[in-house]
Amino acid sequence: MQKKYTFDDLRDIIEQLRSENGCPWDKVQTHESLRADMLEEAYEAVDAIDKGDMDNLKEELGDVLMQVVFHSSIEAQKGGFTLDDVIQGICEKMVYRHPHVFGEISVDTAEQVLVNWEALKKKEKHMQTQTYVLKSVPDALPALTRARKVQKKAADVGFDFYEAGGAMEKVAEEIRELQEAVEQPNGNIEEEFGDILFALVNVARFLKINPEFALTKATKKFINRFEYVENSALSEGKQLSTMTLEEMDLLWDQAKIALSKKF
Repeated sequence: MQKKYTFDDLRDIIEQLRSENGCPWDKVQTHESLRADMLEEAYEAVDAIDKGDMDNLKEELGDVLMQVVFHSSIEAQKGGFTLDDVIQGICEKMVYRHPHVFGEISVDTAEQVLVNWEALKKKEKHMQTQTYVLKSVPDALPALTRARKVQKKAADVGFDFYEAGGAMEKVAEEIRELQEAVEQPNGNIEEEFGDILFALVNVARFLKINPEFALTKATKKFINRFEYVENSALSEGKQLSTMTLEEMDLLWDQAKIALSKKF
C-alpha cells in the first residue's frame, strides 16, 4: 500500500535534502537563488486555474507549498524564522483581519470586508500616511498589477477621477504627449509611453477589467490569428517570410472573421 504522506513528512523531506548528507543542489540554495522558482511555481498554478485543470492545479499547489517549506528551512538554518513562525504569523493575521468572524464586528457585504481589511492592515503595519500605503505595494509585482493596486489605494482617499470618461481623456492626453516626445530630438519617449500604460490601467480599473488578464487574452488572440494566417499561407504553398505585408494583412482580416465565429 502506497505511503500516505503528511505535511510533517514534507517538512522532514526538505530538512533531509538540506542536511549535511543531503542533496548537493538543495543544500546550497538561498532565498535569492530560488526567487525565480517561487514566481514560476505561482504562475504555473495560476495557469492551471485558467485552464480549469484541477489535476495540474493539485500538482502546482504542491510545488508552491514546497517553496514555502524550502524558504522556511533556509531561514531556520540561519537562525531566523521557522516554518512554525510562518504558520503562526498567517493564522494571527487571518484572525485579526476577520473581526466579523472571530470578533464582534458586523458586516453585510464582501465590499465592507475589503474596506475593513485595508483599514486593519494599515493599522497593523503602522502606516501613518497614504503615501506609505502606496509605497508598500511590492516592486516585484507585474507592472500592470502594481499600477492597478497603487491607483486603487490612491482612490481609497478620494484621489481619483469622478468617472471613466475622465480617465479616458487622460489616455488621449498622454498619447498626444508621446507624439510630441517622438517628434522632439531629445523627447522622453519611454516616460511618456509609461504614462500611457498607467493611464490605460486607470481606465481598466474604472471598467472593472483586470489589465493583466485583458493583455493576456489579447496576446492569446494575436497568437491564434497568427496561427490562422500562417496555416492559410502554408496551405497555399507559401512561407510568411516570402509574402508581402499586404498579402498577410488580407489573411489577417480573414482570420478575424473566421475566428470570431468560433467564440
